[in-house]
Amino acid sequence: MARKVQYRGKTLDELKQMTAEEFSKLLKSRARRALKRASAVYRKLLEKVKRAGSDGKGEKVVKTHLRDAVIMPDWVGLKFGVHNGKEFKTVEIKVEMIGHRLGEFSHTTGRVAHSGPGVGATRGSKFIPLK
Repeated sequence: MARKVQYRGKTLDELKQMTAEEFSKLLKSRARRALKRASAVYRKLLEKVKRAGSDGKGEKVVKTHLRDAVIMPDWVGLKFGVHNGKEFKTVEIKVEMIGHRLGEFSHTTGRVAHSGPGVGATRGSKFIPLK
């Protein structure tokens, strides 16, 4: 049996039919406050998303630097290019991501795998032969 994905007891269809005010009541207080005090940049992103959503099936990537934007139900299926400080990481929005922030899915730091010490880095490494 397929698992039904829901957000706080509501299906995706029910969430998409809600107004932003009704949806905000389902959010946690921090996200609700962010929506209530939406900045001009956030409103601009909402307009950009609305245009991208109406154009097609979310094939165009919506680029943004706004990592603290709360993910809305209308955004499910869209692709976002979220800036991580160096480049835009592509994030495809799924139902499980609703209510979270965009930045949570685009990590800013990568794993650093250091190699061994170089020649002369320590006194003992003087005697290690080079390849």
